Amino acid sequence: MTDLLAAWYPWTKAFHVMAVISWMAGLFYLPRLFVYHAERGGTGAEPVESFRIMELKLLRVIMGPASIATWIAGLALVFTPGIVDWSMIWPWTKAAAVIGMTLFHHWLMIERKRLARGEGGTGRSYRLMNEVPTLLMVVIVASVIVKF
Repeated sequence: MTDLLAAWYPWTKAFHVMAVISWMAGLFYLPRLFVYHAERGGTGAEPVESFRIMELKLLRVIMGPASIATWIAGLALVFTPGIVDWSMIWPWTKAAAVIGMTLFHHWLMIERKRLARGEGGTGRSYRLMNEVPTLLMVVIVASVIVKF
């Protein structure tokens, strides 16, 4: 069994990295769409309707599947024997940041619904929130590469 896990490990890791890249692209882009959507204001306008469609498709077609793939591959890596030393700090900081990223993703889903109803936040608030995935990414990458 260990030989089988060892053989699949590089493929699982590669799939995980590809899924993370796809998920992060959406996490960076969707708040930017929210900025444009919020700054157009009102409901029923042609550009606003286009933003609603783009936001929904980004969430459902790219971000949702990519986040699920990220979690599945990530958990497969975590449960591969000898990969994670839970006595160190890095797996805990990475886990906390990944949970934070997932919570941010869910916040984006809620905000998309609010914007679709014409109740969303301001362009400025979405610009500020656009920095959240960057900060979490820094924690995740530093945790995995530096292994502090």
